Amino acid sequence: MKSSAIAVTGLRKAYGDKAVLDGIDFEVASGSVFSLLGPNGAGKTTTVNILTTLVHADAGTARVAGYDVASRTKEVRSVIGVTGQFAAVDDLLSGRENLRMMADLKRVRSAGQVVSQLLDRFDLEESADKLAATYSGGMRRKLDLAMTLVGKPRILFLDEPTTGLDPRSRRTMWGIVRELVAEGTTIFLTTQYLEEADQLADRIAVLNEGRLVAQGTPEELKRQIPGTHVRLRFADLHGLDAAARVLASSTRDDEELTLRVPSDGASRSLRALLDRLDEHAIDAAEFSVHTPDLDDVFLALTEHTTKETITR
Repeated sequence: MKSSAIAVTGLRKAYGDKAVLDGIDFEVASGSVFSLLGPNGAGKTTTVNILTTLVHADAGTARVAGYDVASRTKEVRSVIGVTGQFAAVDDLLSGRENLRMMADLKRVRSAGQVVSQLLDRFDLEESADKLAATYSGGMRRKLDLAMTLVGKPRILFLDEPTTGLDPRSRRTMWGIVRELVAEGTTIFLTTQYLEEADQLADRIAVLNEGRLVAQGTPEELKRQIPGTHVRLRFADLHGLDAAARVLASSTRDDEELTLRVPSDGASRSLRALLDRLDEHAIDAAEFSVHTPDLDDVFLALTEHTTKETITR
């Protein structure tokens, strides 16, 4: 079992009478991607700010790489990297100069070699000596992340890192995140793109009105929402008719020769369904299980608050 890179217990934070975080608990395994989802104002950025020592919690404990974020601030900062919603690059410097500045600030040994390696890794060599002001949004994001990696942080906080990027640039960033995790880096990700969380996260937590309303793997969360069903397609109308008589709770589509059968998607339920068809000598040409996606999960778990537009 992987050790915990981040452990949070009973974390609370209020601004005036507004409770932004109302006693949240979660753990993030080392070398994994943990994604925190929630509507705007749910407390995601506040959580990141507390874990990265920028804001003090009112109550509860938070440990990052084993260090208490309140009493061991220096140690926490030495092992983390943070990329915010907007690229924090200096437009008056070139890409190479931005990286060199960060290397100097962190007193990195062999800074020139480190900078060259990062420029190569992020495919920025050709534009390395151009002003960052001339970079596209995707290039600026890559440079920002490269700057964050100068000190080789063990834990990386990515707060909506692909906001505003085109689909190609977003997928490039996904590839970089997967490479970092393969190397052992722990990623704490907040995002407004539910597909991004589905693609990258090992575990997801949904934050709503300052409380965690669900946690689990993407597949576990999808199974919590009603709407999971088995889709059976038959070779002819005779097979469809026979199956519809046996499976009275199903919904049929004569044009597609399919039946939609409500199910929880569990292996026991699926075996029982197939056994029932077999008992009546009914063969399905195709069999598939369909579950709600993360959009369905998100809306179901946050439906009592003001709904935000979530981009797939």
